[in-house]
Amino acid sequence: MNHFQWQFRSLRVLCLPVAGLSVLWLAGCSETGPEARPGTGSSPVVTDGPPDIGAHADEHAHLSEGPHHGDLVELGNEEFHAEVVHGEGGRVSVYILDSSAKAAVPIDATELTINITHDGNAEQFKLPADRDAADPEGKSSRFSLKDEELASDLDSHDAAAKLVVMINGKSYSGKIAHDHDAEHKHDDGHKH
Repeated sequence: MNHFQWQFRSLRVLCLPVAGLSVLWLAGCSETGPEARPGTGSSPVVTDGPPDIGAHADEHAHLSEGPHHGDLVELGNEEFHAEVVHGEGGRVSVYILDSSAKAAVPIDATELTINITHDGNAEQFKLPADRDAADPEGKSSRFSLKDEELASDLDSHDAAAKLVVMINGKSYSGKIAHDHDAEHKHDDGHKH
């Protein structure tokens, strides 16, 4: 093999990987910015850095308790929340709250339903509207029922509870999950 053929072969071995990397590098560059290329069927990818989730993450990190110190239930895709409060003497109250779970939302519904399944049995409890003083006439943000069995079932480790309510003509439901692991620092009138 002559000297010229040897140089060409070694140059070819070096040039092929460099050419391949150059093609990949050029394919990733675009002078027109993050626009989709016609005919590629791909969407643009825009990266402006990590999203600013600081305040939003903190807001949701502690949303296990509502303004009345009850358990929160997410309704819809966090469109609304319900707060389930166990009172003394078997009173269970549910407050309809906004998406941030901070402000009351009075609604037209005259009742809401809590469905509970435990020990293979299904039960349904209807909580009538119990208009709060701040609610406008004909609407309620609070629904209450005094029922020892309901209060006991909601505290049971073996019960699965679901809340169903109609808001603005749309049915919402959410799982009621009582936080049995948290120790209560006050006497709230129910056993664990």
